Amino acid sequence: MTRIETDHKITSNSQKQLFDFLTDLNNFEKLMPQDKIEKWSSDENQCEFTIKGMARIGLKKESQTEHELIKISSFGKVPFSFNLDIHIAEKPNNGAEAYMVFEGDINPFMKMMVVKPLTNFFNMLVTKASEIKL
Repeated sequence: MTRIETDHKITSNSQKQLFDFLTDLNNFEKLMPQDKIEKWSSDENQCEFTIKGMARIGLKKESQTEHELIKISSFGKVPFSFNLDIHIAEKPNNGAEAYMVFEGDINPFMKMMVVKPLTNFFNMLVTKASEIKL
């Protein structure tokens, strides 16, 4: 199992605001690099998109712990199965800290090629989530 933990990012949004935003997977489109994503479709509980020139990715919300944790898993014809946990903690002065933990079943050969791009991608997502004004 390959594990990637993103940088921890602080936001001026409250824990509740960030949680409410991220539990609606329609909002993930706002976090994605528009020049690298195509064929986006989503509803509140799942989203699917194609990374240009690569694979179609499906994300499905599995569970949530109010204001603290969102558990997402892969679905569809993804190159490998994975889970993505989004952690949100309250910070002083009505702010919040967020980070993501990815765990995927990646074979050793593919792991060498995808760990760095995945790390950069998930760090970009958590950075954009922390910068959005809600």
